[in-house]
Amino acid sequence: MKTIEYSFTTPSSDIQHDMLTTMLAEIGFDSFMDDQQGLKAYCLANNRNDLAVENLLADPAFFDLHLLKVAEMPDKDWNELWEASYQPVVVNERCRVRAPFHAPDPSFEFDLVIEPKMSFGTANHETTAQIIQLMLETDFQGKSVLDMGSGTAVLAILAKKLGAAKTVAIDNDEWAYRNAFTNCELNGITDIEIVLGDALSIQGQYDVVLANINRNILLRDMHHYVDAMRPEAHIYFSGFYTEDLDSIKAEAERLGLRYRRHLSRNNWVAAEFVK
Repeated sequence: MKTIEYSFTTPSSDIQHDMLTTMLAEIGFDSFMDDQQGLKAYCLANNRNDLAVENLLADPAFFDLHLLKVAEMPDKDWNELWEASYQPVVVNERCRVRAPFHAPDPSFEFDLVIEPKMSFGTANHETTAQIIQLMLETDFQGKSVLDMGSGTAVLAILAKKLGAAKTVAIDNDEWAYRNAFTNCELNGITDIEIVLGDALSIQGQYDVVLANINRNILLRDMHHYVDAMRPEAHIYFSGFYTEDLDSIKAEAERLGLRYRRHLSRNNWVAAEFVK
């Protein structure tokens, strides 16, 4: 059976990327690959439905996304192609995030195994990698941790590896919810509480909050995160652009948070605040 490749422009945000791949999967696409040109999506020829793709792109959420090309691909092992293109990510020479098909490397202090499936958070994106960088410079020993918009649960898993005590991972996407269990098992983690829900699902008080989502959700839900923070708790925001940092700072300071520092790479930001 022939495979059809659809080439899209690069999604403008992580949430748009996740929405697109999720909705494409619902209409018959079974694999995706990001490259320098954009996002490529693949389906078998008998699942091809150009009208469904056209209707999907008519959604206002995809106003700035465009279909560049549709092409029939030669027969090949698409899992092998994806594996060849997916490389481990190394942060601060201490933490490596790899897929299950990569060989373990005991030279890294933290060698995390992440099977992304349809979930966001492999550290290939700047937002995840930069939060990991900040986490590696933070004392998690015995701390209670909340990971909001947890995706693959890579941040929650690293928090446990760094010595966190109670750790809760919350995501409102069912793919992410299921995927988090898989990744915890792959990393030998059994005591992360995984919740399918949103900011209204938060219970309890935390020493560290991780929120790698996007600007609009951060601004909308920040008060829920702050309510769940103990005095002197740290919160890490990511998923937004450099030009959004001022609005994130303004809302954080209005809610009683104190800006500490931020990282920026390719116009993506990760920022730390303290209550």
